[in-house]
Amino acid sequence: MKNKWLLLSLCAGYSFVLCAQNPENDPVLMKVNGKSIKKSEFEYIYKKNNQQQTDPKSLDEYVELFKNYKLKVAEAEACGLDTTRSFRTELAGYRAQLVQPYLVDREMDDRLAKEAYDRLKENVEVSHILFRVNPGMTDVEKEKVYQKAKSVLERIRKGEDFGKLAREYSEDPSVKQNGGYLGYIGGFMTVYPFETAAYTTPVGDVSEPVLSQFGYHLVKVSDRRPDPGERLTAHIMLMLPSNASDEVKKEKEKQIREIYQQIIQGADFAELAKEKSEDKNSGQRGGELPWISTGRIVKEYEDAAYALKNKGDVSQPVLSPYGWHIIKLLDTRGLKPFEELKPDIMRRIGRDERSNKGQKSLIEKLKIEYAFNMNVGEKAKLEKFAAETNPMDTLFLNNISKDQSVLFSLDGRDWTVADLGNFMKNSKSAQGAFHGDNVAYLNKQIDAFVDNEILHYEDTKLELKYPEFRNLMNEYRDGILLFDISNREVWEKASNDVAGLQKYFKAHKKQYTWDQPRYKGYLVQCDDKALVKTIKKRIKSLPADSVVFYINKEFNTDSIKHVKIEKGLFQKGDNKKVDNLAFKEGELSVDEKFPVVFIVGKMLKKGPEAYTDMKGQVTADYQNYLEKIWVQNLNKKYPVEINKDVLKTVNVQ
Repeated sequence: MKNKWLLLSLCAGYSFVLCAQNPENDPVLMKVNGKSIKKSEFEYIYKKNNQQQTDPKSLDEYVELFKNYKLKVAEAEACGLDTTRSFRTELAGYRAQLVQPYLVDREMDDRLAKEAYDRLKENVEVSHILFRVNPGMTDVEKEKVYQKAKSVLERIRKGEDFGKLAREYSEDPSVKQNGGYLGYIGGFMTVYPFETAAYTTPVGDVSEPVLSQFGYHLVKVSDRRPDPGERLTAHIMLMLPSNASDEVKKEKEKQIREIYQQIIQGADFAELAKEKSEDKNSGQRGGELPWISTGRIVKEYEDAAYALKNKGDVSQPVLSPYGWHIIKLLDTRGLKPFEELKPDIMRRIGRDERSNKGQKSLIEKLKIEYAFNMNVGEKAKLEKFAAETNPMDTLFLNNISKDQSVLFSLDGRDWTVADLGNFMKNSKSAQGAFHGDNVAYLNKQIDAFVDNEILHYEDTKLELKYPEFRNLMNEYRDGILLFDISNREVWEKASNDVAGLQKYFKAHKKQYTWDQPRYKGYLVQCDDKALVKTIKKRIKSLPADSVVFYINKEFNTDSIKHVKIEKGLFQKGDNKKVDNLAFKEGELSVDEKFPVVFIVGKMLKKGPEAYTDMKGQVTADYQNYLEKIWVQNLNKKYPVEINKDVLKTVNVQ
């Protein structure tokens, strides 16, 4: 069977170009069984195929190939293969992946990627005070937290000490140890709202209260510096529990300094790490740790590692909260170029609060493009109803699910209050999301409903708006159908047609001759010469396809093996034992466990005696033969019209 992914491989490596095309500039090039094929689709596939071929086809050659391709698709459609559940499911799966780049504002995504890259170039030294906001809080309760943060900010701006107020007010558990000081941070090291506050607040200033998933933060910026890059280090570590006695502390310090002296005197760092480091994971690798960047490891280790300037430099013993370290600098690297790092940046953006900004931006643009209009009167009625009745109650949902009043319009189409009700009944986001503020909850559901419907509507327009998307979907669709119909009419048919294969081989036997003879049969090795006659007799009595199975079954057990047997069509050089026994060349090597070696079979001097001797090649040739006949019949079965005038205008560059 052919590989489906080879047939569909043209769809890989696709680069999107968002542009609309005037239908007048995209005339019908060809009709196959009455179905129109546009010039743009032909140009798209022609250019893509020719770019991937080592032997590009001329335009006339490709027109013939393209016509036959479309004839096979027409046959698949006539057989109803485009209506099967498996086809629809597979095509829907492809489409779900392909639409993603079209359902975001890629200009916004590009800006976010560039912003993230610029932030990776710089570290910001920050402290913060956290005022927690819990998921169950109402908007009124959140406002109280915000005002509390504002009042503390005013005290800071009047000169009160930030660290003192952090210890008094911050709800970050680490504040007792650090007084709100977080050190230097880089891009992607904190939640996005916090990161933005850190990178947009001037040095020496404190931000306005900024809301993250944890609550409101006051962010103080103390310094900025260029990102120092990454360090690859190794260490030798002696662990020191926080509750260690003074005696243990002195002993550990003595041991680490003795190790340091050995290194200074020329001892091998990696060998000492393997022998003496109490960090066993890194010790096995000669002390090597993963690449580190600023803010990713305890400050004491980071400061010592970044103080090392040259590869091979070793630090003096450094004490961290975890114990003593001797650090060796193995390598350094700076930030990769933007284009090289962009795919990783986009993956990381997809995992934080930035992930939906591109989609939100697109929705706002689509509202303008499709003249979105919210019926404020109906929305006000819903808000009034929600203020009186829990919007998650069956009473509320059943009532609005019957209301055919227009809630909003888009591109001349209307969505009703009933549509909102059905969305709220079926939406997972609406379940378990109620926190006490009826109207606020309702408005969140309305916003989610509007966003969902706008994106769904845009999804339905993609084939009309973007020719390249339409062409790619056509390619996927036809590729699936081509695979299924070819499998039915050629590949499986040929593989299972034993009589046809035999007949084809007999008619074309002369083309399968070979220059050198082959030995067709069995190579047998056994542990007792007395078995030879019995095994030979048994081989001759068994069906050819079952010999190996039955010989192994009859002469071997799970615990004792008396015979080794190998079936093949051996050419000189394939097997040294067969070379000696059949071709009389070389020496016979003998296995001590199976000292008796013999062959059973025949020498084929000029070529195969049956199609099974060259089954793979014969099957492939028979498939090509069946396909040729099939295509001839399809050309007779379905009408094809080619517009020669349009063909002359095809751009082949």
